[in-house]
Amino acid sequence: MTALDLGPRTTLTPSGIRSAIVPILARLAASARAREDARDFAFDDVRALAEAGVALTGIAREEGGAGGSVRDVVEVIIDIARADSNVAQALRGTFLLANQVAGRHDLPFREVSLARLRSGALFAGTANERNGGAGGSVATTATRTDDGYVINGRKYYSTGGLYASYFSAQACTDDGAVLRFTVPTDRPGVERLDDFDAIGQRLTQSGTTILDGVHVSDDEVVLADNPGPDNPWQGAFAQLYLAAVQAGIAARALDDATWFVREKARPIKHSTAEKSVDDPYVRVTVGEIAARAQAARAVVLLGADAVADVQGRTGDDARRAGAAAAVTVAQTGVVAIESSLRAAELLFDVGGASITDRDLGLDRHWRNARTAANHNPRQWKAAVAGAWHLTGEEPPTTGLF
Repeated sequence: MTALDLGPRTTLTPSGIRSAIVPILARLAASARAREDARDFAFDDVRALAEAGVALTGIAREEGGAGGSVRDVVEVIIDIARADSNVAQALRGTFLLANQVAGRHDLPFREVSLARLRSGALFAGTANERNGGAGGSVATTATRTDDGYVINGRKYYSTGGLYASYFSAQACTDDGAVLRFTVPTDRPGVERLDDFDAIGQRLTQSGTTILDGVHVSDDEVVLADNPGPDNPWQGAFAQLYLAAVQAGIAARALDDATWFVREKARPIKHSTAEKSVDDPYVRVTVGEIAARAQAARAVVLLGADAVADVQGRTGDDARRAGAAAAVTVAQTGVVAIESSLRAAELLFDVGGASITDRDLGLDRHWRNARTAANHNPRQWKAAVAGAWHLTGEEPPTTGLF
């Protein structure tokens, strides 16, 4: 798939984008369960989201974006995840690139990436491999040619790969250097497989990308040995994104709990209420689900403000703010994950056996939350936060923080 030319745009605003995608999200929400059963990807609606400019929410207005804050961006992500967390996670690569474009004027190929985002392109990418080596090791090879490299290898967890217009990854040259490259997904030798088979997040397209003799030119490559930025915690927004997905799942659990109680549930024999909406224990349960959803959303917005606080800082000031933001986002992840899992579990306490019907598919919320949580273990996040508070130890600079 190549990027579409969307033509002239009206001036984008964060609120305008959120309003424009309401009918798209309604379609996604209504079809999510059936699409999971049929393994049916939402190609048309994802394209509609791209054309509405969701990825441009945080891009400066003078560069064709909506000029939104990090908080504005995560609110859009939560909205999408509330409709379908699979779609939200599938768009992660696109939003991560947009965040880099918005915040780093020294980003390699920034102008090219900006132009692609403005044209509605979608992005996927991963360094992950199932090669038997240590986590993060690169077995994909880059063999030098006269005008670039030939890439051979297999990448896994290529989230959003089937939707994407472009794919980014890493490869190792003959002399051991690691390079990063971005190619169109219709480049000869690029094959995207729908082989992701987890218990949840089944439609995130997080499967294998095969790179078989893929030619990349010199102007599509950058060596991964650039000097580190003042703020080395470049993964904070990526982790905040996953927390926003959890917040969206929790919000959807609340939506489905209230719908079921109002439309489907009957009071149990012991209840003093004639309607489930009047049952005090059902009310307690829905109230707790609402509290969990609120907590997840609140910590994500707090994390967004922490990430935004790093912007524009340089030197030691940027490092201090970056470390603090990474810890805040780690704590955000802990609360968002646990809130989402609990909300998805409590959903089943608002009804009897009928709420477990396969036709409703309400188990997908817990499965989705559980699967997304396994990408970034919250025990590590909590331990790193504890070390920071106790001793001032900085968090690791890996992508998990």
